[in-house]
Amino acid sequence: MFALTSSPTASTSRRPKIILRAKTGWQPVDIRELWEFRELLLILALRDIKVRYKQTVLGVAWAIIQPFFTMVVFTILFAGLGRLPTDGVRPEVFYYCGMLPWQLFATSMASAGISLLNSQNLITKTYFPRLFIPMASVVTGLIDFAIAFTVLLALMLWFRVAFHPQIVFLPVFVALGFFAAMAVGLWLSALSVEYRDVRYVIPFLTQFWMFATPIIYPSSIVKSEWKKMLLGLNPMSGVVEGFRWCMIGTPMSSREVVVSAVTIFLTLIGGAFYFRRMEKTFADLV
Repeated sequence: MFALTSSPTASTSRRPKIILRAKTGWQPVDIRELWEFRELLLILALRDIKVRYKQTVLGVAWAIIQPFFTMVVFTILFAGLGRLPTDGVRPEVFYYCGMLPWQLFATSMASAGISLLNSQNLITKTYFPRLFIPMASVVTGLIDFAIAFTVLLALMLWFRVAFHPQIVFLPVFVALGFFAAMAVGLWLSALSVEYRDVRYVIPFLTQFWMFATPIIYPSSIVKSEWKKMLLGLNPMSGVVEGFRWCMIGTPMSSREVVVSAVTIFLTLIGGAFYFRRMEKTFADLV
């Protein structure tokens, strides 16, 4: 984001001055700079974890409570009263399995969206790759996901839901969920610095997005292939369906997953370029 130049010196005994100049136009992510500051990402992630669970009674148990009780409500309302299909899988396992990747996405996206506003003291005092701030929020979401994943394993053992060979592809869909949260989080974090009402839009966006994602219903109820591809434009549709396919063997549309993956990739690339373009104004606007 900044170019380093050395000013001429009158004497060789004097140390050269290093001047930071903001680059103009659209700039790609500086991978070399991120690598040089890589330890800072871990420090920021640990800071976010401590802040999130500081002075809480239940601590990291909140990572389990939210998806678990959401699963209980969905089971009672949609499986019990609404009689919605769950592809022949126990409703408890079906809903919890759908909530896990969604919780990773929603929590990480919301945290990343307001991360720059919450770090204004850090941004205005020193220079470092600003990209690490929303990235740290998404990394923290992975930790919550890992904690809640143990409950899914317990539910599958309790209800005797068999594991399937395709579970080896599970890291692929977890990575897609991670990059989806990162992609949207980059857009929201940069926009929230310039437009402060974005932080109030995020809860409404998350709620609407959840019902547009096949969590309470399977995408198998959509019979048309082109409609499944249209559903795949929602990046989390392919992630949730792929995650269930890996864990509990429910049907999955490969076209839907491919469309979702392409959508995630394009959103991530666009978000990274937009974030870099706006980065030079963060310290002034935050």
